[in-house]
Amino acid sequence: MNILGISAFYHDSAACLIQDGKIVSAAQEERFTRKKHDFSFPVNAIRFCLQNSKLSARDIDYVAFYDKPFLKFERILETYLSYAPTGFKSFIKAVPLWIKQKLWMKELIKNELGYEGEVIFTEHHESHAAAAFFPSPYQEAAFLTMDGVGEWATTSYGVGKGNNIEIKAEISFPHSLGLLYSAFTYYTGFKVNSGEYKVMGLAPYGEPKYKDVILSELIDLKEDGSFKMNMKYFNYCVGLTMTNGRFDKLFGGPPRKPESPLTQREMDLARSVQDVTEEVMLRMSCHVRKETGQRNLCLAGGVALNCVGNGKILREGIFDNIWIQPSAGDAGSAMGAAIFVWYQYLENNRAADNKKDFQQGSYLGPEFGSDYLSDYLNKNRIPFIKLTDDVIPEKIADLIAQENVVGWFQGRMEFGPRALGGRSIIGDARSTKMQEVMNLKIKFRESFRPFAPSVIREKVSDYFELDRESPYMLLVAPVKKELRREMTEEEQKLFGLDKLHVSRSNIPAITHVDYSARIQTVDKETNPLYHKMISRFYDKYGCAVIINTSFNVRGEPIVCTPEDAYRCFMRTNMDYLIMGNYLLDKKDQKPLEKDTDWQKEFELD
Repeated sequence: MNILGISAFYHDSAACLIQDGKIVSAAQEERFTRKKHDFSFPVNAIRFCLQNSKLSARDIDYVAFYDKPFLKFERILETYLSYAPTGFKSFIKAVPLWIKQKLWMKELIKNELGYEGEVIFTEHHESHAAAAFFPSPYQEAAFLTMDGVGEWATTSYGVGKGNNIEIKAEISFPHSLGLLYSAFTYYTGFKVNSGEYKVMGLAPYGEPKYKDVILSELIDLKEDGSFKMNMKYFNYCVGLTMTNGRFDKLFGGPPRKPESPLTQREMDLARSVQDVTEEVMLRMSCHVRKETGQRNLCLAGGVALNCVGNGKILREGIFDNIWIQPSAGDAGSAMGAAIFVWYQYLENNRAADNKKDFQQGSYLGPEFGSDYLSDYLNKNRIPFIKLTDDVIPEKIADLIAQENVVGWFQGRMEFGPRALGGRSIIGDARSTKMQEVMNLKIKFRESFRPFAPSVIREKVSDYFELDRESPYMLLVAPVKKELRREMTEEEQKLFGLDKLHVSRSNIPAITHVDYSARIQTVDKETNPLYHKMISRFYDKYGCAVIINTSFNVRGEPIVCTPEDAYRCFMRTNMDYLIMGNYLLDKKDQKPLEKDTDWQKEFELD
């Protein structure tokens, strides 16, 4: 049985194929079109899913769409009516697309695919809940979903048991933790639905000076984690911006202009909204535990990408175990909708062992074999040397130890926003200069942003205060105390970005200014080559941790194909690229011919 899941027309369109209950393929449309957060109908992602299993539209048994367009349109209409005549301009802009296209989703899907079968629509948070629970390792668990907005719901919780999920309660639009965070993303000068993780990365440089104002003026937070927002400060219901003049007055000025210098104020705002978000997440988790009595928690929705908040929930010990859908945003809902149909709609049996999840490391995207790679390199006269499988781990470990920056393109592309050793840029975590080099010369992004570590699963507790795996880079935990370097009195007095230049541990390149790290544990079963390479680095150089950042430049989706990877390699100051068995040395390469300016090609995020 073949079930195709689709998410589209808001942001992060994606497709996922489930075959006889197994998650076989999943990919985000942006990786193919090279437009970050592409929201268009995912024709390329669908084509990949079908071709990868040698299927055509005739072979699909069900198509599942990740939300209910009529319910969503009802919310949009009711919201505009309740604020009318305010918001007329954005109403005129939004409605024609709904009437012409989005409301007729079933016909659109059938026409796009040439498909005549049944189309099933799940509710938005039902899709998130299904993506959180069904691929998780647990036979029984509570789930909590938090995002900007779906149809009406912005937050939901409930219980998953076997092949069934049941939503027990919801918070509805316009009260939304995701939109509160996005409002501060906008106000601090970053792009909404894209720059939220920058706010999270900026927070440790600031002080929570505005936390009390947020809690007294913007959000009425209850003991059980439920909340109401004071809409007089927000513009997102009917306007074209997130916040309004009253918000500006409350925080002492207009929003920061994108790309203008960051000040201590933005850092303090980031820290304040991060602290409030963590407070809400913790209170909600306590309530969900109390109400459901479950020992395990599954998370999804865009807010579940807040790995600092996730780490706090884990460390507070509210639940024994937590599992977070690696593609927690709307892209993952394509998987959620499809897997919902398999288990809940069709009532197929689900047996989980409470240990191993069904996500397969999230390596669910396209893969390019050795023949394809050698053809591509030879046709384009790209110089390379070929390494055997046995040689790759040691050769790359040596290059990293010599402080080279290496592009790592191996196996299937990851599903989700994090690079997990399929499409990664890697370097030596022990290097004091590597964070700055990689931020400014390789990624061309803001210097304050931290890098994440990949650590072999067996050694995670030697480096971090974490006693379990974190395979999807969705948990933040402190670097172990004995590895940290104590600050001098002078260093402790530093403010803001001056903190960045102080080395804080013997793995400084991945240690954030608050001694935290966003950890990826590498498993020998799901990514054996990556595991072998880091293990060799450990055997030879005594460190089981390396830097792992996504293979792209600022504003660019993570690379998908060898062509994307080579172009990105040549446009940056990366030293080497390993694609399959082929090692490319930058010194041997000729400059790209007829290259375009990538800074014009990719809109800065």
